[in-house]
Amino acid sequence: MNRYSIISAFVLLYVAVVSCNSAPEKYRPQIHFTPKSGWMNDPNGMVYHEGVYHLFFQHYPDSTVWGPMHWGHATSTDLVHWEEQSIKLFPDSLGWIFSGSAVYDEQNSSGLGKDGKGPLVAIFTHHSSENEKAQGKDFQYQSLAFSNDAGVTWIKYEGNPVLRKPEGTDFRDPKVMWYSSRSKWIMTLAVKDHIEFYSSPDLKNWTYESSFGAEAGAHGGVWECPDLIPFKKEGKEHWVLLVNINPGAPNGGSGTQYFVGSFDGQHFTASHTDTRWMDYGTDNYAGITWSNTGDRKLLIGWMSNWMYANLVPTKNWRSATTLVRELDLQQVGAELYLKSNLPKELGVIAETSIEQAERISLPIKIEMGTVPVGQMEWSFSNKEGEVLKLGYDKASNRYFIDRSNAGEAGFHTDFAKIQYAPRIATADSMNLTVVLDHSSVELFADDGLTVMTAIVFPTSDYSIAERK
Repeated sequence: MNRYSIISAFVLLYVAVVSCNSAPEKYRPQIHFTPKSGWMNDPNGMVYHEGVYHLFFQHYPDSTVWGPMHWGHATSTDLVHWEEQSIKLFPDSLGWIFSGSAVYDEQNSSGLGKDGKGPLVAIFTHHSSENEKAQGKDFQYQSLAFSNDAGVTWIKYEGNPVLRKPEGTDFRDPKVMWYSSRSKWIMTLAVKDHIEFYSSPDLKNWTYESSFGAEAGAHGGVWECPDLIPFKKEGKEHWVLLVNINPGAPNGGSGTQYFVGSFDGQHFTASHTDTRWMDYGTDNYAGITWSNTGDRKLLIGWMSNWMYANLVPTKNWRSATTLVRELDLQQVGAELYLKSNLPKELGVIAETSIEQAERISLPIKIEMGTVPVGQMEWSFSNKEGEVLKLGYDKASNRYFIDRSNAGEAGFHTDFAKIQYAPRIATADSMNLTVVLDHSSVELFADDGLTVMTAIVFPTSDYSIAERK
């Protein structure tokens, strides 16, 4: 076995997402957002406004396991350094605050603005645990909150809920966007095993438009956290519909499938019949894009999996977000596929170049230049003999992440396994970018056409890099 020669690697600067201590808490990542304490899952309400990226998130501040949901809040001006803010939405008489989205209502169509300015409006699912326990059929409905001070304080709309129906179970996770060609808001909503689309002139009054998906894509579990995203390629408009599913992902548990197609303001139509996945790893779930970013499509996900999210061996907090991804479409043969890459903003965190290195220091970003397609395996190990392996298996034409002996894994029987992802690209060459943090690995292959994300819990940091 030859020592791994890092073609181009960069040690990333320490990013104080939660603390400036020189000895961070075990497993707490340095270049991924984590809450200071308590539980976190889905990213919510991402909106860019007045130079600030807002990241809200499902949060239970009183425990490190899932419980009554709040909206936590963090902000960034560069997509790299995140500052946790105060909790913005608390449970109330209508229920817990489940997932949703946020928009900048620039024209004040909602009438909720102030002093001639449009508000930020959050659209979220209220979940009544009392109605659920009583076996009611109406315990999830959509509500609004608004802010007239750039997201510092939020007021819940007095007319909540704004959308409900008699069978309001698994009726949740609204993602709202402005559809300019018809001057109306579009809500994309997860409903059991399909997606429903609603429209509104004012964010308060909603009309059902259509549904999609009951007989399309993967159906191993309930559909959740959708996102409808427009793209322009070579003068043509294309749409991508993200749909999260739990369970039923290709490597077990939670995952994000996507559909490429068209949307006319009422109906979404997929252009393919195969099932496609945004990220084949086990630990990128419930990701949605920021609103108000123009042509850029920036996404962040929850870096965990419902199989074991409540069991992972962190102490004061549970869960991190993925690094921000910039989405685009790329043609492979006659088909368009979604690809994910690190945005340009993350380039500023590179500091030290390492050439021909055996010893590494985390966190680290490794970029492999373009090489012929061939068998490849990298391994990262520590003094305890724990090894994280990743690479490409030519015989099966698959990328892989092997965490079967990568660290602590006894908390769940399905954690210590090998994960696989198909190679989508058809070129005779390949490239790879890998980002390692204290408890995660993110792999971007073939310019982001194949992506894998996995969390790991090594007893001590990986310090040795080798290539076989």
